[in-house]
Amino acid sequence: MSLTAVELGKKIKAKEVTVREAAEASLAAIEMREGEIHSFVTVADREAVLERADEVQKQIDSGLLDGPLAGVPVAIKDNMCTEGLLTTCSSKILGNFKPTYSAEAVLNLEKAGAVIVGKTNMDEFAMGSTTETSYFGVTRNPWNTEHVPGGSSGGSCAAVAAEECPYALGSDTGGSIRQPSSFCGVTGIKPTYGTVSRYGLIAYGSSLDQIGPIAKDVSDCAAILEVIASHDKKDSTSVAREDYRFSEALVDDVKGMKIGIPRDYFGEGLDSEVKEAVLKAAKALEAKGAVLEEFDLSLVEYAIPAYYIIASAEASSNLARFDGVKYAYRTEDYAGLHQMYKKTRSEGFGEEVKRRIMLGSFVLSSGYYDAYYLKALRTKALIKKAFDKAFEKYDLILGPAAPTTAPRLGESLSDPIKMYLGDIYTISVNLAGLPGISVPCGADKNGLPVGMQLIGDCFQEKKLFRAAYAYECARNYERCPLAQKGAGKDE
Repeated sequence: MSLTAVELGKKIKAKEVTVREAAEASLAAIEMREGEIHSFVTVADREAVLERADEVQKQIDSGLLDGPLAGVPVAIKDNMCTEGLLTTCSSKILGNFKPTYSAEAVLNLEKAGAVIVGKTNMDEFAMGSTTETSYFGVTRNPWNTEHVPGGSSGGSCAAVAAEECPYALGSDTGGSIRQPSSFCGVTGIKPTYGTVSRYGLIAYGSSLDQIGPIAKDVSDCAAILEVIASHDKKDSTSVAREDYRFSEALVDDVKGMKIGIPRDYFGEGLDSEVKEAVLKAAKALEAKGAVLEEFDLSLVEYAIPAYYIIASAEASSNLARFDGVKYAYRTEDYAGLHQMYKKTRSEGFGEEVKRRIMLGSFVLSSGYYDAYYLKALRTKALIKKAFDKAFEKYDLILGPAAPTTAPRLGESLSDPIKMYLGDIYTISVNLAGLPGISVPCGADKNGLPVGMQLIGDCFQEKKLFRAAYAYECARNYERCPLAQKGAGKDE
């Protein structure tokens, strides 16, 4: 489990490791470390996993499967439908929901020979930045179990960092792949909106949600994105791209690449150790021939209010489908339909989800629609315009993925506004539909990881991969202490 997904795939192809051995190693690591971290809501049935592993092995042996990820175990964030496997969104209201179909991204992985070992914990309905709003309990950061792993894809990032599985899928609505990747010292990419189908992803903010890979390094993320990215007629926002060959961009060469560093991202509110680590990473790219330049990226301070208005409005609409009538949780004691709705939703949703549904219902109400929701949409358009202007001059934008390293458990929940402000560097990317990647670039004095974020223009993932890979070539992947502890010789 200490291997990257691509390395393990090569060993499986070379017959040095069987698919069953890889699956067993992943299940053993989960069993060993779950008590401390709680990355998973559901661990797949052992017999079913091993049966799938044997099936994939036969396909590899017969030459039907020859991709880089064939036979490699994977974990899936619990907001992506997996046929016959519990999919809860870490909420009581979906606590008994077993979908009758799988998400398109999951199907693409299975076609490539992936072996699913389980569903990872997350903030309830992806609403939160710490994986503490989960109905099934908090996930802990493998670097220090007193701290949060970030969110909402905290379970996926913690599982990869703790080496319970070589890679995982996450979803990113306002930074939910990049921020926990930064906190857990792993690599995560949010692709351009529309690159990966949202079919089967349980919706939070439909105009912002995007599925992406979480792995140990940039090469893995490129290989995974090649597999999951596809045009899908079942998703009206899916884009047919001409080029999905992301791995071609993995070259250690950034000579002449123009990288903009927004002054707005390095001002008040940014932890000094995070600032130091990110600027040091920027210098490493400069030493390899990249051209760095500071500039002003306007409208940063408007990103958070615009995002929370738009996301909450879409959430209040999307979550209206969970009413106790058709599927999932229904309250036991009620008199009449309206009371059943109210009691089901009151008992089934957690505090943060209720807060956002109420906020969304408020900004969409007739008296406030123009004052809030329409104004937020105009602001979103202005933010996109500011990025367009920046990309006329720069190939990439470089900054931190989060203003601090991982906070202690319980610190953020007491102050929701503080938690919302933690997304300041990631949110604009979703509002503008851009791709962004978080790469580990150091640690603070307590040994907690720091992540550097690179942002590209729409459909420019190859530039992101090129720069991230060139930076990665200058430093080694650091394993967290928990992953090293108790690792047997086989690992």
